[in-house]
Amino acid sequence: MSEDSDAGDGEGFSEAAEHSSGNPWVVQGINAVLSTTFALVIVGGLEFIGAAEFTLVNVATAAVLVFTVSYVATR
Repeated sequence: MSEDSDAGDGEGFSEAAEHSSGNPWVVQGINAVLSTTFALVIVGGLEFIGAAEFTLVNVATAAVLVFTVSYVATR
């Protein structure tokens, strides 16, 4: 009997996940945080190999570029 209830729960969750559009503010917030983190890694790596200087402007520029590319790719 427990197998039947597990199968029902999975189907209900799948239906809800398929029909839920989510909150766009949360999605963009996560995108901003991850883009900034990735930009820190990118600029840090470029500074490590001597290709770019680790500055706030470079990190912000990389973050905006990564954010924009991921936003456009998901639309």
